[in-house]
Amino acid sequence: MTEQQSHRFERGTDGPKVIVAGVDGSDSSLRAAAYAAGLARRQGALLAIVYVQPVLAGGAALGAPVADTTEEIAQDLAAQIRESMERIKGIFDIRWEFHTFRGDPYNGLVKAADDLTADAVVVGASEQAGHRFVGSVAVRLVKAGRWPVTVVP
Repeated sequence: MTEQQSHRFERGTDGPKVIVAGVDGSDSSLRAAAYAAGLARRQGALLAIVYVQPVLAGGAALGAPVADTTEEIAQDLAAQIRESMERIKGIFDIRWEFHTFRGDPYNGLVKAADDLTADAVVVGASEQAGHRFVGSVAVRLVKAGRWPVTVVP
C-alpha cells in the first residue's frame, strides 16, 4: 500500500446517517428534538422522532382510557412536529420521520434505535426528581453503551 492510498478520504461515510430523538411532550424532550434536527440538518442524516406510548396496566384496570390518551398525545406531538417542520421549509432541508412504539420509554427507545439502525440517540434530561436516585431513561441509554447518546437539558 502506498502512502497516498493509506490517507485516502472516504466521501460520504463520516457522521451519523440516522439520529433518533426521543420525545414525550416535555420541554426538555422538545429541546432535544430541536437539537437533533440541527444535527440531522448539518450531517445530512435522517431524523427519526420517536414517541413511546406508555402501557399502564394499573390505569386500564381502573377503567382509564390509557390507550386513547397516549394515542392522542402521539397525534398531538406529530402535529406539533409537522407544524415546526413546515415553518422551516425552504430555509432548512431536513429528512424526518415520526414513529410511535408502545412500552416503557427505555425499552421503546432501545427498540426504536435498533429497528431504525440509529447512529446516535438524543433525549431530554429527566424533569422528575426521583430519577436522580432510580436512574433516568437517559442514564440507562448511556449505560447501555450501544450508541452515542446526547442528553439535552
